[in-house]
Amino acid sequence: MLRIGQRDPGAHLPGAQDAPLSEASLLKTIRRLWPYIWPRGRRDLELRVAIVFVLLIVSKLFNAMTPFAFKWATDALAESGADALPALGLGAVGFTLLMGAIRIVSVILMQTRDGIFAAVAMHAVRRLATDLFVHMHELSLRFHIGRKTGGLTRVLERGRNAIETLARLVMSTGAPTVLEMILVLGIFVYQFDWRYGAVLVATLGAYFAYTTLATNWRIAIRRKMNDSDTDANQKAIDSLLNYETVKYFSAEAREAARYDKSMIYYEKASTHSYISLAVLNAGQTTIYIIGVTVMMVMCVYGIRAGQNTIGDFVLINAMMIQLSQPLNFMGTFYREVRQAIIDIESMFSILSQNPEIADKPGSPPLVVPAGRIVFDDVHFHYEKEREILRGVSFAAEPGQTIAIVGPSGAGKSTISRLMFRFYEPQGGRITVDGQNILDVTQTSLRAAIGMVPQDTVLFNDSIGYNIRYGRWDATDDEVREAARLAQIDRFIASVPGAYEAQVGERGLKLSGGEKQRVAIARTILKGPPILILDEATSALDSFTEHEIQEALRRVSRGRTTLVIAHRLSTVVDADEILFLDHGRIIERGRHAELLALNGHYAGMWNRQREAAEARAKLVAAEREEAEAG
Repeated sequence: MLRIGQRDPGAHLPGAQDAPLSEASLLKTIRRLWPYIWPRGRRDLELRVAIVFVLLIVSKLFNAMTPFAFKWATDALAESGADALPALGLGAVGFTLLMGAIRIVSVILMQTRDGIFAAVAMHAVRRLATDLFVHMHELSLRFHIGRKTGGLTRVLERGRNAIETLARLVMSTGAPTVLEMILVLGIFVYQFDWRYGAVLVATLGAYFAYTTLATNWRIAIRRKMNDSDTDANQKAIDSLLNYETVKYFSAEAREAARYDKSMIYYEKASTHSYISLAVLNAGQTTIYIIGVTVMMVMCVYGIRAGQNTIGDFVLINAMMIQLSQPLNFMGTFYREVRQAIIDIESMFSILSQNPEIADKPGSPPLVVPAGRIVFDDVHFHYEKEREILRGVSFAAEPGQTIAIVGPSGAGKSTISRLMFRFYEPQGGRITVDGQNILDVTQTSLRAAIGMVPQDTVLFNDSIGYNIRYGRWDATDDEVREAARLAQIDRFIASVPGAYEAQVGERGLKLSGGEKQRVAIARTILKGPPILILDEATSALDSFTEHEIQEALRRVSRGRTTLVIAHRLSTVVDADEILFLDHGRIIERGRHAELLALNGHYAGMWNRQREAAEARAKLVAAEREEAEAG
């Protein structure tokens, strides 16, 4: 039961999927959650749980004594009469002081109980949240490409909050409330007779039945509200992450309209939610008042018959007022526990997904004495209807640079993803120094490969942090040397804060060339025997590209290197160039050999050269025009 003006505790749990829970689903979720809540193996936490239960019982016994002290004080006053109050005030005052002392002790015990249990609850939160975070990183690239990052973070956030809520409700609210209701029922039956107990049971039964029915009715309303809030949140995240794109196209008004459209749905659903909450509260309050009134009327007749005292009348009222708070908690208990279980079930639905790529049991680590890479008749598809690689075969000898070129959509970047085992081929095999990469651990494979991608995304931290990400145990001198080799050391020295300078969200405070140099520096720091350059300079201007190419040549020296490129000018020095088209290698050889073939490679080379010459003429013409003007 919520009092007027009290916030609906579940009204702002955005994005939760309030789908109906079956009993089997509910029990399954609780069984999976129990090992996290019960700190088995942690003797200190187990001791805390035992102390909490003792404090729970003792505090509720003290709490149940408060109405009796109120009754005794009232009877002392009533029997003495108003005129005799000064003479017998000591007894009434004593009972009043006793009542205050009992309340103080009860509150201290309850707060001590909650404080002691906090460590248990937060331990459960940390364990499950960490397990989910680790599991998300273990899931395949396909899973993450198909999900919105904002949605995943909301699942993690809601699940973390749900565990805390559930642990707090069950151990600090649910169990104490049940115990208090049992004590009150026992007191009514003992102090009065079974009829009072029957009225109390009927009141509680009607209260919980109504709460359950009304809450189930509200679920559809809550689902619409939560879904609209999730939609609005995802639109906000998507728009803010693409801040520059929004500015490029002056689309602020359009983005605001999209967001406001989602918020309109949220506004309507939230209004319906609060209306349904008012209906729920009104019904709960009515049931409670009826139960209290019936028992007090019964006591009035008992007083007239000489069976009860005025203190008994006060006792019933005090007991029911004292029970109103637990009833209020139990009214929200069903809603919050149900919501928490739903949110936790969303977490477990992710935890139940097996990683698409998993190490075989007992897989050994990859050993790379030389760094020879072999693709042997590799076939791969993302979807069965569209094959990406169709029998790709090539070998990269230790220290060689192999370039893979071709039109967009030919499957070039897929080769790098297969090397990292983000996906696994459906046919053929990929080996490193004779070891099938499917038979070794993913961690050791990825440790042996360095990657400089086309779009370098940096962590929202310092430049030093992003470089050190290549090898976390590197010394400061090694970080500086990596920056020097990547030719970014002078830039770092010129900015305020140097290596502690913040790069911003996704590295937006840095230019494209600066971000690429950071990526090169952390790859140098990693020191891998195998290097993959995936369109590492295609997004840069010609001048910056030339500088980055020099840095890349230094980092690739002595390493087996796969260069995936669209600009052919960046691969003319490769030991072998593979021209990939529609998933097949249709030409291979060195630059001069491929030009002599006058085939696909030569055609692409001529088109890019003509485009470069045309750009150069245009720039020269603009310069001459500017000088003449």
